[in-house]
Amino acid sequence: MMSTAKITRETRATDRPLRIAFVTETYPPEVNGVAMTIARVVEGMRARQHQVQLIRLRQHATDTPACAAAYEEVLMRGCPIPRYPDLKMGLPQTRALFGLWSDHLPDLVHIATEGPLGWSALQAARRLGVPVSSDFRTNFHAYAQHYGISLLKRPVLAYLRYFHSRTACTMVPTESLRRELAAQGFRDLSVVARGVDTVRFSPAKRSTELRRQWGVRDDDMVVMCVGRLAPEKNLGDLVSAYGAMCRIRPRTRLVIVGDGPERSALKVACPEAILAGSRTGEELPVHYASADAFVFPSLTETFGNVTPEAMASGLPVLAYDYAAAAQLIVSGDNGLLAPCGDAREFIRQAERLLADPQHARHMGAAARASAERLAWDAVTGQVEALFRTVAAGGQLVPEPLRSPSVAKA
Repeated sequence: MMSTAKITRETRATDRPLRIAFVTETYPPEVNGVAMTIARVVEGMRARQHQVQLIRLRQHATDTPACAAAYEEVLMRGCPIPRYPDLKMGLPQTRALFGLWSDHLPDLVHIATEGPLGWSALQAARRLGVPVSSDFRTNFHAYAQHYGISLLKRPVLAYLRYFHSRTACTMVPTESLRRELAAQGFRDLSVVARGVDTVRFSPAKRSTELRRQWGVRDDDMVVMCVGRLAPEKNLGDLVSAYGAMCRIRPRTRLVIVGDGPERSALKVACPEAILAGSRTGEELPVHYASADAFVFPSLTETFGNVTPEAMASGLPVLAYDYAAAAQLIVSGDNGLLAPCGDAREFIRQAERLLADPQHARHMGAAARASAERLAWDAVTGQVEALFRTVAAGGQLVPEPLRSPSVAKA
């Protein structure tokens, strides 16, 4: 039986197209960077004529799996994530996935999230000897300190390290994150940048009508932030920076796009801010383009898709020298950077952004030019090359089930 599976896979790995099983616990219409990015990769693989099987969570009771030529969706059960009721995490499904893939072995399994469904996929794939690749897209271990569970940071990091050590390749979005994880004992890391849709996100989407709804004049400065309203997003620095901006230009308005558990607290801390809620579809790029600057204080991103989206929309970005901002922004040229965790410098750079509106506009134009070089097609090609390498040289010897408890802190 083992030898038959091996021969079948070796033959199939040289064929075109590959059969790729994607496993993720988040997917559009959920709004987050992981969901958006994995959807882009799935679309890119389909456009390149690969056979795609997407295994995701059933988000609503009425969800039905999509099916098309060379494309299949498989919906799995999940449960709400505490404090994030609009998001779900998967449940253990090792037996179901083992049965699903036993009937038709994938060339490789790509796991986008490390939750219970991701762990089940890892176990089922390795039992069958199917090569596995993975993404490191969320700093779960860094989140621990923001939720009063800092004692869990080391065990969570140990679990993530063990999880990714069982895959042939772990994709990370930046070189700085690769170095950080390598220093913590992760291996087989490959840097794969993220792209941005410069047609969808564009200065041309600017809306005078939307700005009127915000109550701002043509010459008023609108500062925007987009993201989850959650403790790990460091929103206190956003409020402080906005206060400093208003001291320079009192009619400056702050518009925050997103929702989450910190919404009520943010409304109390900054009652004059416009909380626009979650925006999807065409509304999101229109909101970006109708602002004049983008301020992003997070220090827990693995990348931060909102940074290139804001740049593509023609906005100068103020952020910490971290994640996507560190990779994409040349401070003073196409945006402004503050050293990681230096709140005073972050506020000083916010004041600088407001003090010279003409320079801010020039940085916005340069940001757009920088974003135009971040084509998704090139990113998809890099992912495809990694998939082919994993499919051709991944683990082929089936192994028994393992428990995540073997990971040592």
